[in-house]
Amino acid sequence: MRPDILNFLFCHTEALNGVGPKLGKRLQALCGPYIVDLLQHLPSGVNHRPIIKDLNTIVSGQLGTLCVEIDEHILPSSRRSPYRILGHIGTQDIELVYFNYHKDYLKSSLPVGQVRWVSGRLDKQYGKIKILHPDYVGISIQSIPEYETIYPLTAGLTSKTVSKAIDTALRPLPDLPEWLDEAYLKKQGWLSWKNAMIKVHHPKVSDDVLPIAFVRSRLAYDELLANQLALLLVRSKMKKKRGFAIQGNGSLRQKLTGILPFELTGAQKRVVDEIILDAQSDYKMLRLVQGDVGAGKTIVALMVMLNAVEAGYQAVFMAPTDILARQHYASLSKYCATLGVRVEILSGREKGKKRTEILNDLQNGKIHVLVGTHAVFTDDVNYQKLGLVVIDEQHKFGVGQRLALTQKRPGVDLLVMTATPIPRTLALTNYGDMDMSKLDEKPAGRKPIETKVLSAKKMDELIRKIYQLTAVEKRQVYWVCPLVEESEKTDLTAAIERYDILCQTFGDKVGLVHGKMKAIEKDDVMMRFASGELSVLVSTTVIEVGVDVPNATVMVIEHAERFGLSQLHQLRGRIGRGSADSVCLLVYGQNLSETARKRLQVMRDSSDGFIIAEEDLKLRGAGEVLGTRQSGFMTFQMADLSEHSDLLWTATKDAKMILNADPDLNTERGRALKILLYLFKKDMEINTLKSG
Repeated sequence: MRPDILNFLFCHTEALNGVGPKLGKRLQALCGPYIVDLLQHLPSGVNHRPIIKDLNTIVSGQLGTLCVEIDEHILPSSRRSPYRILGHIGTQDIELVYFNYHKDYLKSSLPVGQVRWVSGRLDKQYGKIKILHPDYVGISIQSIPEYETIYPLTAGLTSKTVSKAIDTALRPLPDLPEWLDEAYLKKQGWLSWKNAMIKVHHPKVSDDVLPIAFVRSRLAYDELLANQLALLLVRSKMKKKRGFAIQGNGSLRQKLTGILPFELTGAQKRVVDEIILDAQSDYKMLRLVQGDVGAGKTIVALMVMLNAVEAGYQAVFMAPTDILARQHYASLSKYCATLGVRVEILSGREKGKKRTEILNDLQNGKIHVLVGTHAVFTDDVNYQKLGLVVIDEQHKFGVGQRLALTQKRPGVDLLVMTATPIPRTLALTNYGDMDMSKLDEKPAGRKPIETKVLSAKKMDELIRKIYQLTAVEKRQVYWVCPLVEESEKTDLTAAIERYDILCQTFGDKVGLVHGKMKAIEKDDVMMRFASGELSVLVSTTVIEVGVDVPNATVMVIEHAERFGLSQLHQLRGRIGRGSADSVCLLVYGQNLSETARKRLQVMRDSSDGFIIAEEDLKLRGAGEVLGTRQSGFMTFQMADLSEHSDLLWTATKDAKMILNADPDLNTERGRALKILLYLFKKDMEINTLKSG
């Protein structure tokens, strides 16, 4: 039950004086339904409106406030002409200009013969000072803010409106009990939560709205501490949940080791041991495996699933796309057939009699490992004895979503795998509820990929060289078209245009895949490419994860400057899977920005996905990294992970110390920390997840 002291903060914004249902709906679209959401919507800028005392110092374009005596209203001669109001300050003429106006309002607010305070952007020309559409008009200086806070907006809102609503919310703000350690608070020199909240909404200079602003650090730490406490509380509850002691006898794993055409890396062996040791516990396993492109996650997953089969359990391997699920199915089946382990695939494409047979055999325990997409968790899918769920490439899933996937059987172990190395700060704030294993070694014999950067001006020369590679050396090429913006339409247009151009050179040896195609059509083109029938595959980013084609040795990424580093690294990982030398060509357009130039330089100089992920965070910032491609990653209101990494480590350490000393938060400080959890809505997350 939420403490009474928070009642005001969790009222809907429409309850504020001067807001009402219509404005409340717009504010909800901007930041959320509650007053606390409104207060956590931070400023993006500040306007300073100084009182101009010396008119000779005015610079055209500056904001300023003047005390003007009104002389005359000049009505426009036509609809296209402005409404002009003439006035003066001493001997200096002042002109106020309105294009969109209400005549009666202007006459009443700026009456002839009266003095009014007027504020706006000043324009000085030909000895006259003009203000086009003054922002403020008032009888007294008190009616015009010297510092005007600017906020990010949505349709139907102005900064004035948002600022007024926030100021109304700040006035009755409660004094919350202090949850920070008194000595630490004093050492940092931080204000109380209430005073920090008031100050952050009243910046005086542009630096005050930056993430690194001193007043912001207190609020950022609060948010990070709440997040880390919530994750640790969830982890603690999950670790106490009864699971299954999955302890195989090693027979299947030993046989697999004997038939593998390669030896496991030291990292693979270490990670398999970590996972199996975790699975042997009586408690539910929640573990994340991070592995760079080509680090061998699939074999690790197979080893762990065989451990479950040895112990009499079933395992599920879930992939994000149908084509990737079928690739995994083919790969796993190749080994499992020899081991006497039955593997089946289930996606939206299995229908009728075939689907019914799979569902029956799954329920009767005849299927040991099921591979598929989200279809493996639909209501009609029932398992006889599910013990392990492996989720591949599920960086789009948040904490609650990944736990929901295990609801088919309470207590089932969960292993999440990603080939998109996650910056430490993001891993800490999004996977703090999970144990982590890292595959930081690549299999022996895998050749490094050479990465080159070249201008789009050399496109004709590039096409000629690629034609020679495909025609003479019989190599295959991926050609990825630019992500102009996050829109299928623009992706599709770019891909089709490039496909048409390449067809003029390569004829019917070019294929095209994009997100608008039906799955079966897309799979057909991919299979034709994998079989060698096609020499060039033109694609949008749908091939970021896809089938292995060892003969594909060239990756062309057009307008590479428009992609994030992690995405470029994933695309580059499509090649270099055979014994031949491979090259990734990053083609850039005109007007390369400094950030884009650095991004391409990082790609050229490094092949380590973990280093690249950290650089991506530095160059793009957490806001961009946490875009739609990784929508499961939580976003923060007060904290900026690219600027507040030191605060994150401190918050993580402090959260552990707090819960070690007070696991149930029953002390006086613990009760204050519960208020903090409510403040950032972490109470709802904990209550939802602890039943997972």
